[in-house]
Amino acid sequence: MKRILLFVLLSLPALSGAAQIKLSPTARISAITCGPGQEELYSAFGHSAFRVYDSTQRLDVVFNYGMFDFDQPHFYLNFTRGYLYYHVAAYDYRDFQYNYLARQRFIHEQVLNFTPEQNQRVFDYLVDNVQPGNESYRYDYFYNNCATKLRDVLIAVLGEEIEFDYSHIKTQYSIRDLTDLYIEKQQPWGDLGIDICLGLPMDKIATPFEYMFLPDYIESCFDHATLSRNGERVPLVKRKVDDTTLIRSEWEPEQSSLYIHPLTAMIVFMMVCIALSIFEIKRNKLTNWLDIILLVITGLIGLLLTILWFFTDHAAAAKNFNLLWAFPLNAVAAMFVRRSFNWLKFYFLFIAVIAMAAVVFYKLLPQEIHYVLIPLMIGISVRGFTQYWIRNKNAIKG
Repeated sequence: MKRILLFVLLSLPALSGAAQIKLSPTARISAITCGPGQEELYSAFGHSAFRVYDSTQRLDVVFNYGMFDFDQPHFYLNFTRGYLYYHVAAYDYRDFQYNYLARQRFIHEQVLNFTPEQNQRVFDYLVDNVQPGNESYRYDYFYNNCATKLRDVLIAVLGEEIEFDYSHIKTQYSIRDLTDLYIEKQQPWGDLGIDICLGLPMDKIATPFEYMFLPDYIESCFDHATLSRNGERVPLVKRKVDDTTLIRSEWEPEQSSLYIHPLTAMIVFMMVCIALSIFEIKRNKLTNWLDIILLVITGLIGLLLTILWFFTDHAAAAKNFNLLWAFPLNAVAAMFVRRSFNWLKFYFLFIAVIAMAAVVFYKLLPQEIHYVLIPLMIGISVRGFTQYWIRNKNAIKG
């Protein structure tokens, strides 16, 4: 019966002249905050949605702005270019609830302190959003996502009736700092990948308003917001419900049998670079194999960063200082490493100096380079100086 009513809910308003579904005076609208999940990178920050519950109308519907479709035309091309479109969907709240609780992710419900008239206005807006042609929106990781949509819907519908108080936010985090809170320790490889791909815009100090790209801050900011209700200001949140006690304990996330922290991997790489360099300097002969691999990998990473910066709409990927160690031309230079071109030794000297400068002036760079990359940059510098030293020494002898 619920699914039949839900179909009616979504279909009738789209019909010409059809009456809007009218909520009963006992209906309630809630903001839903779901806890982070570490099984996937995209789930590590949590999730937000609206719930509309009306026992009289026998409705219990979630409006979820976090939906995307792999089958949409040119999905992967659009994703690469930064044209990622999400959409809002409405469906049975119990299905939504089960999906999160079954994965041991908490659900916090904030029942919003709306009048029946305010309930109806917000509800009508949500219903209009799920109509064909209205349901999609241009997604942005930090400025237009499932969490910010809750804030923006209330502002669009209620305007000055809603007022946020940010006095509880005492920190001055950058956007990069805020993402690190959720993945630096929990998913260090994912954190490293994000820090490499995203550039200087990530290091701007976020305003309290911008903190709300994270579901936890949507929840805390709603807790401290007020609402104009019948001529007086009241808390936006009427009451809170915690569904943690309903979490299903039998589910266990998959654990990787082999795990190496990226810092460990980078330190090992640096030690290999130093050991190989000592060996080669003593023999006065280059082996080259490690440098070819290193140039190819860093060159391809640099090419990716350049594409993200100049040829996509990923605004957060602009002005990326990781290009100091991931230079795109490295991939080209790799093809000539086994040759004795005079320019090649100066190229190695160039990348060695730049990488070492990035290490020495690490704290002065406007962009926060991930600390895990320090051993990598030292390794690049050691190999660059070794190549220059031996090539220059052999050129003098010749």
